Amino acid sequence: MQGVGFRPFVCRMAARHSVVGEVDNRTDGVVVTVQCDMRTVDRFSNDILQNAPPASQIKSIEVNPVECRSYDNFSIAASRHVKGSVTEVSPDIAVCSECLEDMAKDPERIDYPFINCTNCGPRFSIISDLPYDRPSTSMKDFEMCTKCRSEYEDILDRRFHAQPVACNSCGPVYQYQSTGLQTEDLSVILKEISSGILKGESVAVKGTGGWFLMCDALNNEAVAALRKKKLRDSKPFAVMFRDISAVKRYCFLDQAEEKELKSWRRPVVILRQKESIAENVNAGLNTIGALLPYMPFHYLLFKNLSTPAIVLTSGNLSDEPIIVDDAEAEKRLMPVTGALLKYNRQIINRVDDSVVRIADNKTIMIRRSRGFVPRPVDLDLDVNGIIALGAEEKNTFCIGKGTQAIVSQHIGDLKNPATYSFFLESIDRFSRLFRFNQNIIACDLHPDYLSTYYAELTGKEFNIPVVRVQHHHAHVVSCMAEKRIDGEVIGISLDGTGYGTDGNTWGGEFMIAGLGSFRRIAHFDYVPMPGGDRAISEPWRMAFSYIYKYAGNNFDFESVPVFRKAGIEKLKQLSAMIDNNINSPLTSGAGRLFDSVAAMLDLCSETSYDAEGPMRLEAVADDRTEDRYPFTAGEVISFAETIKAIASDIHREQVPVISAKFHNTVALAVAEKARQIRKETSVSRVVLSGGVFQNRFLLEKTLWLLNRDKFRVFTNNTVPPNDGGISLGQLVAASKIVNNVS
Repeated sequence: MQGVGFRPFVCRMAARHSVVGEVDNRTDGVVVTVQCDMRTVDRFSNDILQNAPPASQIKSIEVNPVECRSYDNFSIAASRHVKGSVTEVSPDIAVCSECLEDMAKDPERIDYPFINCTNCGPRFSIISDLPYDRPSTSMKDFEMCTKCRSEYEDILDRRFHAQPVACNSCGPVYQYQSTGLQTEDLSVILKEISSGILKGESVAVKGTGGWFLMCDALNNEAVAALRKKKLRDSKPFAVMFRDISAVKRYCFLDQAEEKELKSWRRPVVILRQKESIAENVNAGLNTIGALLPYMPFHYLLFKNLSTPAIVLTSGNLSDEPIIVDDAEAEKRLMPVTGALLKYNRQIINRVDDSVVRIADNKTIMIRRSRGFVPRPVDLDLDVNGIIALGAEEKNTFCIGKGTQAIVSQHIGDLKNPATYSFFLESIDRFSRLFRFNQNIIACDLHPDYLSTYYAELTGKEFNIPVVRVQHHHAHVVSCMAEKRIDGEVIGISLDGTGYGTDGNTWGGEFMIAGLGSFRRIAHFDYVPMPGGDRAISEPWRMAFSYIYKYAGNNFDFESVPVFRKAGIEKLKQLSAMIDNNINSPLTSGAGRLFDSVAAMLDLCSETSYDAEGPMRLEAVADDRTEDRYPFTAGEVISFAETIKAIASDIHREQVPVISAKFHNTVALAVAEKARQIRKETSVSRVVLSGGVFQNRFLLEKTLWLLNRDKFRVFTNNTVPPNDGGISLGQLVAASKIVNNVS
């Protein structure tokens, strides 16, 4: 792993063991040459394994005898290129505790907001080429001062060969501007920003991998104003807390969640809310996306802030990619905040904050970006030369190098023109950085995805074969790939939308799957989507469709509040559309089922962000309830009786109880169908994937039932179960398909 201080660490280990030789970075790994006896080699290599830098990941140590020149000392040799090979690049690493101490004690680094060492600091966000040396980063423009140079060259120093090393004398600096003020004086900057936040103002700040927007998370008016100017309706904001004590005051926190929060990756962790913050932060949900400071500047700011929590949201408008260019930030973000804080070092690779949640004591990835990318997924098969282009929404792409899959950072919704440009730019950057030459393209089966369009265009232009992989098969294979599973599994993929082999929209799928093929065994019942995609943004349409399918005109629609709001005329229009098959495509999507129940309970009749209905439905669920509704689990899993019972319960049961009973019902339906499939096929390994399994209530209930029934159950942990993990599944499936292996 390049960029984690591994060569300096090896030098210190060599000094401890009194061995001479050299260590060098190569594009195929780290090579250490030592002159000593084998007993010392054993002790030396064992120490390397036991004490490696926290962000490094040693997969193997190979020891071979070689003829070499005579050495007088131990040194770091010049980096070398090995044609066609590439080693791993470190993700960006949160500032370490030793650097925070130096910020208070080191005369040259007192309050220096870009302090770093071999154990921390920017990595992927500043690198343009390999090997990871200063000339290949955006630090190349900053010449080291005498002090930094001496530390950089001192084998016993913590900053020995730390490529971004800098101090107040020679490194990047912040520049603040607002109406009537421009300054580089950090003390003035901190005073201005903290004063502005205290007064309910917001500020745009250049972060590690892009710009972000800040305001006081306890000031509801400030949050509402930022939300309005950012053009972000009610989608929850992330909240950065001063320290772990502040997190524990406002959130419930278990051991696994605390470990993830405090890790060097510093992701946003979705936690259950304990004490109130500004209502506009999470708009009625019972969770907070919490994170701790990860840049030196964050710590300096909190020293000056009275509030223990600030909103920290991506510096963009609506669903566009996070901004990285300073000129664009001034043009687009200055009108939002009225104040900007930038620094004079380029962000080369755009990386948004990563988002995770803990379920069943395991990390579930929601958005994989800063702190995780570009760490590869190790595989047991050759994927070299394959590029997988992912899905339309929550897009990532994935490139294959040997037996490694390198998944990109979160890209976003490709229908957005700026995001599509980011997609193209990132493919180009990954190809250059990792010396990747594509010879096979994998994409989704959906003919109208922009990623499919790009695949067909590129395949035609360069005469490269294109392999189309069914969406839900790719979900299942993504989990199989990260868990290194081969052979057949019961694949259960629950999400909102995916193009099926029958031309319908799938999303509640049960299959027997291998890495290269699948056969569909069962699915949730098909239901019309009146208005097509409009039924996704207006879930009351799906609620009507479910009830109309199962109860017809016999149901008293005016007895349900959401239908009274819609009005009888609109309901007549929808029934006519369904009866005459006008713009009413069929869907088996589990997401649409959750949407419909959320709408029936009047939790979400119209959405302002993806999966809002299911999120609100999960948020209100009473987890003390063990009851469930009736359902039928055959080749088609029907929730007809479920929907009728919920409609009846609306008038006599509390919403949290209805929600819990519904979640319990879906979990039981999944477990029941899995038992039937095992009985018919003798397959006992189950893979759960798809965005619906981000629902902690549903996932943990389903896992409990399947484990009780002695299944071996696997879920996504390295890549998201949502469409952000699709590209990994496509890559692996394509490798098997082109080699005609199931």
